[in-house]
Amino acid sequence: VRGVRVRKRGPVVTWLLLLVTLGIYGLFHWYFMNREMRDVSAALGSPFENKPGLSVLALFPGGFIVVPAIWTWVTTARRARDLRDLALDGRPGERPSVPLAVLLSFLYGLNHPYLQASLNATYDLVLIPPAP
Repeated sequence: VRGVRVRKRGPVVTWLLLLVTLGIYGLFHWYFMNREMRDVSAALGSPFENKPGLSVLALFPGGFIVVPAIWTWVTTARRARDLRDLALDGRPGERPSVPLAVLLSFLYGLNHPYLQASLNATYDLVLIPPAP
């Protein structure tokens, strides 16, 4: 996507890997999602100043305190929404819901497939130029 390497992952496969690995894949996925959003936002001219490693640390071991995990769920969902806004470039379109993403986080990581599906659609928007 505009010189940035992103990977479109299947939302269902993402969730199944999260289940099979007992959540370990979720840490890797969280890092890669945040890194891709940071890099794509920079390529679109409005860089997010997030640190993917800190986002992962907020999940583990920060999740034991609870607040850091909720914080990273909220900020990552906001970044996905803001990236969609950048990709839409003022055009109308669907945006991911931050409250829904946080709610899905409490249901054994269903926020992962939700956000991944949103990112896949966002990457498609960036790859396909807008109609004249």
